[in-house]
Amino acid sequence: MNHGENNITVVDDEGNEQLCEVLFTFDSEEFGKSYVLYYPVGNDENDDEEIEIHASAFTPNENGDDGELMPIETDAEWDLVEEMLNTFLDEEEE
Repeated sequence: MNHGENNITVVDDEGNEQLCEVLFTFDSEEFGKSYVLYYPVGNDENDDEEIEIHASAFTPNENGDDGELMPIETDAEWDLVEEMLNTFLDEEEE
C-alpha cells in the first residue's frame, strides 16, 4: 500500500492499480490491527451514484509506514468496521 496525502494505490487480484482516496483509518486493540476505509478516485462523473466504500486491515511497519493491505476475514471485524463507518457518516452529516 503506497500512501500519499489522502490517497492509496490498491492493486487488485489481476494486478491492476486503482487510485483510491482514504475515507479514514482507525486502530482496534481488540483485534490488534489497523483498518482503512477507502473508495476509488475518479468516479465523479455521476454524483447520484452510490460510492462503493472498501475496507481492509493493515499492520503498520515498525518505522510507522503503512504495511500491506489484508482482507478482513471475520464477521466480528466486519461488524466493527461497519459500526465505525456508521459513526463516521453520522458525524459527517452534523
